[in-house]
Amino acid sequence: MTNIISPHPEPFWEVRVHDLSIDPSLTGLCVGYEMEKWRADQLAEHMMEWLPDFALSSSERAGVHSGNMVRLMREAARKIYKSEKFKSRGEFGELFLHAAIRTVFGSVPAISKIYYKTSANDTVKGFDAVHVVGPPDCMELWIGEVKFYKNINSAIRDVVSEIESHTQRDYLKDEFLWIKGKLDERDPHAQQLKKLLSPNVSLDTVFKRACIPVLLTYESDCVGRHTACSDEYIQGFEEEVIKNHSSFVAKMKAIEISPALNVRLFLLPIHLKNELIAALDRNLKSWQNK
Repeated sequence: MTNIISPHPEPFWEVRVHDLSIDPSLTGLCVGYEMEKWRADQLAEHMMEWLPDFALSSSERAGVHSGNMVRLMREAARKIYKSEKFKSRGEFGELFLHAAIRTVFGSVPAISKIYYKTSANDTVKGFDAVHVVGPPDCMELWIGEVKFYKNINSAIRDVVSEIESHTQRDYLKDEFLWIKGKLDERDPHAQQLKKLLSPNVSLDTVFKRACIPVLLTYESDCVGRHTACSDEYIQGFEEEVIKNHSSFVAKMKAIEISPALNVRLFLLPIHLKNELIAALDRNLKSWQNK
């Protein structure tokens, strides 16, 4: 059986590091520069293309056509948040994670957690992404974590702590029950995923078909020092993300999780977080008011 086909926007960032031979695997995402400036505004504009894929249900996405396209885009933007306190919100990090695993590994969203918010400014607890990878008969469940931070050491510390708490038996059983109840019956993966997440299935079995994608942003010294993707920049970028991967691995060794669980680390070095999040907020508010 072939993989589920799920169209998505064209990738914006460049994958400069992608090593699946190490554990956890490492993917380094590069935003790049334009006219000697880091592409914060361009990234913010591009991420709006992902809003329907991120915030709408699968049935809503399937029903998009020229007559309702703008309305559904506006609704998707309004589901993210409408608060003025945008600097402390985490939805944009979840959007980055969503786009990263979709473009790099060809995942398909199992559910949209944003879709199930009860009001526009609610925050949704639990895993930051719930996707599947592969065909229904041998799919993997990808349950993601993200930290949209300025400091890489703080991001690593907090996400490792979260991985530890989110892989405890009681937490997983509760989260799987919630996910199972939100699956769209029309999705090709729904029935197989329901079987996998049944309370009667041992977590040992689930872990063999589960993956934890982790995306961390941080204000990068390498990004700040350069104005173009020169050979020097590329070398510095690679060295920096490999060093930060080593720090992540060291922290992960201090916690206990099932060895069957596959962890995949994405690093997204940025320039200035406040500038990026302000650009994202401007673009989001623009779509909310169209």
